[in-house]
Amino acid sequence: MNSLDVPGSSAATQVNDSPGADAWSLTGVITRLRRVLRSSVRQDFPWESLPMAQVEVLQRLADEPGIGVRDLAERQRLATNTVSSLIQQMVTSGLVSRAPRPGDRRAVMLNLTSTGAEVLAAWQAANHRRLGHALQQLTQTEQQAIENAIPALAALAALLEIEDELQHQNPAQQDQRP
Repeated sequence: MNSLDVPGSSAATQVNDSPGADAWSLTGVITRLRRVLRSSVRQDFPWESLPMAQVEVLQRLADEPGIGVRDLAERQRLATNTVSSLIQQMVTSGLVSRAPRPGDRRAVMLNLTSTGAEVLAAWQAANHRRLGHALQQLTQTEQQAIENAIPALAALAALLEIEDELQHQNPAQQDQRP
């Protein structure tokens, strides 16, 4: 075992030298980073009370305007009825619009409203400010390490998404480990 110093921790955390321990450390850091970013945005914008799931939906709709509920649910890895409920709340709040899909009136196209786009832009700007300020306080070596890690983290996310999709397509192979 080796010792990993965690900032803000009074004691070192014991971590195994196995890949699983590294995976757990990565998961912990990502979770902590998301939580602190979310909390810090609330300090800048006390009015900002969107659940993270709604922020992620806004981000997806900005990237994929006109997407339908089923496709949105698949991409967000959520149940269709969960996404339907989120969308209903966001339509009521004026963040998202629904329109019938041409040629299939049962299906809808989802888009950000101007209010939704403004809320997303403000949320992204607040995160950019908070993260930028924190990054500036790191050493040049730490900043470079984070910048260098971004492509690998993106590749890891893409790989996990592909594996998740394959497992959903073939559930009989789930949890079959040697």
